[in-house]
Amino acid sequence: MEPDPQILTQFHILPQPTYVDSLRFLPPLSAFDRHIAVASFNSDTSTPTLTLNSITPPTPTTPPSLTPQSSFTPSSRITSLKTTQTPQQNPLIAASTATGSVHILFPNPVDGSFESEASVPDNVLHLGRITCLDLLESGLECVSVGEDGRVNVISVGDSGLDYRRVVDGKGLVSYSAVRWASPMEFATGGLGNCVQWWDLRRGGAPVSQFKGNWAQGATSGIIHSIDIHPSRKHTCLAGGSYGNVFAWDLRRPQQPIVLSGVDNGETATCISESDVWEVQYDTFMSASDHAKLSSKGVLPAMICSEDGMLAVIKQGEEPTELLAENCAINCFDIDRHNPSDVICGMEWESIAFLTRA
Repeated sequence: MEPDPQILTQFHILPQPTYVDSLRFLPPLSAFDRHIAVASFNSDTSTPTLTLNSITPPTPTTPPSLTPQSSFTPSSRITSLKTTQTPQQNPLIAASTATGSVHILFPNPVDGSFESEASVPDNVLHLGRITCLDLLESGLECVSVGEDGRVNVISVGDSGLDYRRVVDGKGLVSYSAVRWASPMEFATGGLGNCVQWWDLRRGGAPVSQFKGNWAQGATSGIIHSIDIHPSRKHTCLAGGSYGNVFAWDLRRPQQPIVLSGVDNGETATCISESDVWEVQYDTFMSASDHAKLSSKGVLPAMICSEDGMLAVIKQGEEPTELLAENCAINCFDIDRHNPSDVICGMEWESIAFLTRA
């Protein structure tokens, strides 16, 4: 698709030598440097890699470029990638793998090299694949979920990593998404379009749960991604199978707000009919967008999908397509320090760099 110049001021495709599994903007290492962490996989050699890249911004005659600063080889293919800052304002990267390990890396603020690394080895936290993890904003704790039904909280300390098991579902349940809401609360998602709310102060079981009935009665859907905005932790944004995107409000736990897809026969505008791989609240808003917001409304959301859509969804409005590609868009990230900028991981071994008007 040729991007709309009224929406995108810049759009560049950066071909990559390997498959892009995930990517994240890194909090600034310095006032003038920008970096992204890229999890990739070389299918020819079956080698996973986590690379920290510096971004050279585009000029009127040249596109942006990525320059590798350092790299790390995890125990197996990376399944989830998150970044944040420690209380000392140092960047931190967390990655989980298909064989159940978790790796925490600390980039050097001066040269971008990986200064140190701490890990929990394979099959300690989970038996097999870790489907998702999330970092607290402080970087001091990480929560992981897996296909084995386990939920773990990993503490990041000076002496390494410690963990405690919140619950072990023993394979009877499966979780595919997780997101912190506060230092004591998080949400998970999984099969049957279920979303659960957990409070660590109240034992090892969900304190609230919602089970969706999407896609004209189908209950086989999966929640692939969850986001929670720090200003509205009572509302959980979720995306999954059949193009479904909805907001789950804990104050009305059985009345989801459908942003895209089908709910019990009532259809919202459906931006995609395939899997929605990632959802994030979109913090890039114009003055008119701010004026329309209310304390009861759902904040704008960005999604990417298997059928090549990157779009912004606003409650009660038609979706805004940013990209419509011929291949899947597997992941994306919004630069929290400059939310007009977005990066995407494309199925065809490439990264898209967008700047919005």
